[in-house]
Amino acid sequence: MPASGGKDTDLRARPFRRARSLSLYPLAFAVAALTFAVATAQNVPPAPTPTPAAAEAAPAEAAALCGDCHEDQAKAFAANPHARTPEKLRPFAGSPNSLCESCHGDGKAHIEAGGDKALIRGFHGRADADTCLSCHPATRDHSGLRGGIHTNSEAVRCTTCHSVHSPTTKSPHLLAKAPVPLCASCHVVQTASLATKPFAHRLGRGGLDCTSCHDPHGRPGKESLKKTRDGEMPCLNCHAEKRGPFVFEHPPSGFVGDCTTCHQPHGSSNPKQLTRANVFQLCLECHSTLSASTLGSQPPSFHNISLPRYRNCTTCHVAIHGSNLSPVFFK
Repeated sequence: MPASGGKDTDLRARPFRRARSLSLYPLAFAVAALTFAVATAQNVPPAPTPTPAAAEAAPAEAAALCGDCHEDQAKAFAANPHARTPEKLRPFAGSPNSLCESCHGDGKAHIEAGGDKALIRGFHGRADADTCLSCHPATRDHSGLRGGIHTNSEAVRCTTCHSVHSPTTKSPHLLAKAPVPLCASCHVVQTASLATKPFAHRLGRGGLDCTSCHDPHGRPGKESLKKTRDGEMPCLNCHAEKRGPFVFEHPPSGFVGDCTTCHQPHGSSNPKQLTRANVFQLCLECHSTLSASTLGSQPPSFHNISLPRYRNCTTCHVAIHGSNLSPVFFK
C-alpha cells in the first residue's frame, strides 16, 4: 500500500513541475536580451569630433565677444553702473557686444584684425568728453563740462578723474582715486595748505573732502563752488549760525564780498583762518579813506589805530558777522 500510494503522489506532482519550469522561460529570455543590449552598447564607437569646417559654420557672434580677449574687464564690468544700461538705449542695440560698443564704437573690424587698437575707439584725448556727454548731458551736475577747466584740454578730461574699468573701491562715481589724493595730483598748493597750515579745514573728518565745497564739473574759480539752494556760499552748509538774515548785516556777508573776503578756506597761519595776521589790518582794507573802493571814513575819527587798545576790533564788535540788536555789532 505505501508503495502504490507514493507512486500516485509522484504522478500527480509532475504537471505542476512542468508548468513551473515553463513559467521561467520568459524571465530567462528577458535577462538574455538585456545582456545582449549592454554588450552591443559597449561596442558602439564614439561620435566623431566635429571637423573645423563644422566649427566655422557656427554663428560668428559666438567667437566674436569682447570678453573673449578682455576677460578680466568683462567679469568686473558686471558690477559697473554702466552695465545696467537698458538695451534699447544702447547705440548698437541687438549686437552681442552692444554694451562695449556704446562707448568704444563698432568693434567688428577690431576683432577681425586680431585686436588692432587703431580700429577701435580709445579714450586718450579731449574728444573723450564728447563720448561721455552723449549719455551724461550738460545738466545741473555737469553744467561746466564743455567750458569747465577740467575738460577743456588734452591733459585734463573725464578719464583723468574717472576710471570706468578700474575705479577705486567704495567710490560712488567711478573715481580713479579717493577724492583728496585725486585732487592733490593737480592742486598741490591747496592740498599742502590744508594739510600743513595750523588753522585749516581737516579733510577726512566727518566726511569732509574737496567735493564738499567744490563742484569738479563746474567752471573755473568761484564758479566751481557748490552754492546753497539760496545761492549762498557753501561755508554756510556747516557754519549755519553765520547765515542770518540779520537786522544789521555786515557788508561782506553778501553785499560787497563773501566769506573769502576775510577768510582763507584752504588754510591759514592766522587764527580763524583770516587773511591778515592782525584784525585791524583786515578791517582797514574796507574801513579806510585811503582808496575810493573802500567803505569811507570808518572807523570814526576817535579810533586811534596807533594805540594798541584799538587794534583788536572784534574785542568790541563781537557780532562781526551780523547782529539783530546793534548796528555797530556790539552784541
